[in-house]
Amino acid sequence: MHTVILVLFEVLIVIGLSRLVGLGFKSIKQPLVIGEIVAGIMLGPSLFGLIAPSAAATLFPPEAVPFLNVLSQVGLIFFMFLIGLELNPRYLSGQLETAVLTSHVSILVPFSLGTLLAVLLYPLVSNASVSFTAFALFLGAAMSITAFPVLARIITENNLQGTRLGTLALTCAAVDDVTAWCVLAVAIAVAREGNIISAWPTIVESILYIGFMLTVGRWFLQRLATYHQRTGRLSQMVVALIYMGVVASALVTELIGIHLIFGAFLLGAAMPKNADLVRELAEKTEDFVLVFLLPVFFAYSGLRTQIGLLNRPELWLLCALVLAVAIAGKYIGTYVAARVSGINKREASALGWLMNTRGLTELIVLNIGLELGVVSPLLFTMLVIMALVTTFMTSPLLEWTYPKKLIRLDVVEPELEEETDTPTRITEEYRILVPVANPSTQKGLLQLAVAIALNYRQSAVVHPLSLIEFEEDYAFESTPVEANRLIAQRRQQLEELINNLEPATSRAYVHPIIRTSSNVARETAQIAQIEQPNLILVGWHRPAFSNNRLGGRVGQILTTAPVDVAVFIDRGGERLESLLVPYSANIHDDLALILALRLLINRDTCMLRILQVRAENQVKDEMSHELQIMMEQLPNSVRDRIEIQMIEAPDPIQAVVEASESVDLTIAGTSRAWGIERQTLGRYTDELAIQCRSSLLITRRYSQVTSHLASVLPDVSSPESAARS
Repeated sequence: MHTVILVLFEVLIVIGLSRLVGLGFKSIKQPLVIGEIVAGIMLGPSLFGLIAPSAAATLFPPEAVPFLNVLSQVGLIFFMFLIGLELNPRYLSGQLETAVLTSHVSILVPFSLGTLLAVLLYPLVSNASVSFTAFALFLGAAMSITAFPVLARIITENNLQGTRLGTLALTCAAVDDVTAWCVLAVAIAVAREGNIISAWPTIVESILYIGFMLTVGRWFLQRLATYHQRTGRLSQMVVALIYMGVVASALVTELIGIHLIFGAFLLGAAMPKNADLVRELAEKTEDFVLVFLLPVFFAYSGLRTQIGLLNRPELWLLCALVLAVAIAGKYIGTYVAARVSGINKREASALGWLMNTRGLTELIVLNIGLELGVVSPLLFTMLVIMALVTTFMTSPLLEWTYPKKLIRLDVVEPELEEETDTPTRITEEYRILVPVANPSTQKGLLQLAVAIALNYRQSAVVHPLSLIEFEEDYAFESTPVEANRLIAQRRQQLEELINNLEPATSRAYVHPIIRTSSNVARETAQIAQIEQPNLILVGWHRPAFSNNRLGGRVGQILTTAPVDVAVFIDRGGERLESLLVPYSANIHDDLALILALRLLINRDTCMLRILQVRAENQVKDEMSHELQIMMEQLPNSVRDRIEIQMIEAPDPIQAVVEASESVDLTIAGTSRAWGIERQTLGRYTDELAIQCRSSLLITRRYSQVTSHLASVLPDVSSPESAARS
């Protein structure tokens, strides 16, 4: 019982630390799995065992380690099943000839370089009990592997799955994955039998079993898929049969003489790729495997990673050589093959970095090699470092080589060539970016954006921005095929929302942008830099851990977006006939007034009240010079609908609240006077946001040089316009 309690305590620590470190790595735009691998290494002799050896020995005694091994092997079996389940034939449909050439060259070059490196490393880090053939095969396989799951998530997170680069990378990685596992199977057979001649029976048996699974096994699995399609649900009996099949297939490949993981992977690959069946099966399986079992595997690997073995400069030089060969072999092989196939330099380079992703797949290969004794603990540590570095570098190098401003995914905005009945010159396009979290509840937000943007004098476009957030790197929903399904689903929802906008003529100016993301606020800011809108109009949503109206994601967007931002708190009213702007003469109030004037110009029946509240003996706040000029440029038909009211009140916020009872929309800047300015300790006071009787638009100006109004005002230098005013 003592051992069981100890193992459970170990698992508790492993899961907690894996999540914590994983989230830390996600915050620096790295895959969660990298943090989990690092967490495993931290628990081993490389850190915990180094700084607290007695505590490490107490927490991870030798008698408890085999239990962790059993849990990690079960986790690996079902994780490999998930990888096979995700290996969709759709990935093999794009640019297949180019992908086959590129992927095989990207395996052949690093495999060859790894074999040459084996000549140098074999006498230094191995011994006579290991055959050179097995050593060379394992080292070559470790150099040539690409982690398809991690690569697929990087592609999804960077919204590349609809681009030529993303499609080619997925196809290359899928072909690469299958080829590399076959190479590894041969390496395992040779390692167990001692030489390649003795390994032939194992290789033949493996080929026969693969043929059996892809024919008879697939026929049986197809029956299960048909049953699922008929019943519409995955019953526990069907799940039990599938899990029994996973374990049985794993046992068969182990008995044949390769490894447990191949049988599980093969059954997943043989599963019919019925979308609903695969999705439901993955969702039932992945949470327990990814949250509970896989971190145990990382911890088990970490216990066997001893960075302290690299205790001499020459060993670190060898480690650097291993890293250089791994990176150069994969990158050069991929780049040259892609260029020969006609891919341009930038995409070929980006593809080279993507194919360098090794991640968890590399760790699986290394653990098998260590178990078989082919890979020594010293070489194991070097290769773990190589796996971490090559995966860690992928995202920043991809961003450097193929920045997001070059990625044009899902909707390519059409050229706006609207015809106008007036002879007025069309000015520069006015653009509003509208983050839409839930299309079914945010018609008011989008309707307000259209009302601000559209008028007869200026070309305009409204971009509803819908970000599909993926919180887990390995979740099935973040695979490219599933992400495309979710994008199509979200696009349909947005189109339904757009089709309900009034007037109907405004719908042609609304063009949605749909992206996948792991960080909504950061992605919104990046898209704002790319699209360069005049305004971000965001709806308020209550933060999960705060009651502040301007906290959470809204607060992050306010803080980070390099553009003017307005936050809309919708009280449900659809009218925009009467507006209130409380004015205290700061730049954020200026933006509030500018947006109100846009609404006034764009809507002939709209009325505006500018409310200046001051205490007794307070000097009157003057409008900015820019606004004074703009007010003077307004036609009489607009000026006649503006009322400027100045009142004295001891509590400005309550005065605004009372005035808001008689209007449809209150527009207020992030001013201390209105209680919506950032205060100490990062908190916001939001009395006005809570008590305002009308819908409320809170504005934050980013730059004083941006203009929202000048382009739609009459040109006063023209005699005709002067006469009109």
